[in-house]
Amino acid sequence: MVLWNQRQHANAFPFGPEEPMRSLAGLVVVLLIAFAGYKLFFNQLQATGSSQPNHAIDVVGVKNDLIAIAQAERVYQTEHSSYTTLDQLTSSGALSMTKSGRDGYTYSAEASPSSFRIVANCPTATIPGCSSYAIDETMEVRSIP
Repeated sequence: MVLWNQRQHANAFPFGPEEPMRSLAGLVVVLLIAFAGYKLFFNQLQATGSSQPNHAIDVVGVKNDLIAIAQAERVYQTEHSSYTTLDQLTSSGALSMTKSGRDGYTYSAEASPSSFRIVANCPTATIPGCSSYAIDETMEVRSIP
């Protein structure tokens, strides 16, 4: 009877006493790899600037301002047969902007009778790595160096 109990006990644990420790060690290694991958992923997000949603919102606002100014230039051009400066756009009523910039960006315009170019200059001193943007009579906003 004692022999039968030893066999039953041996069948209840078909692996040796070191097997549970190997399984636990394997689980710990897998968890460490998963944690390292998680940290690496979120560190890369921060490095690419995805953690700064305010700057992305500011850039969208700047691009929208450029489009609005370009549309005002078109309105002014149809009424006066030439393009003009930002000051003239606001004084004529073609543009209702009260500020000459947004969140550190400053706007400037170059105009001739047949073309215009509006630039949103980036404040690199306060926002390192930001881009300036420009729009012209093609109505396409472009990033400029």
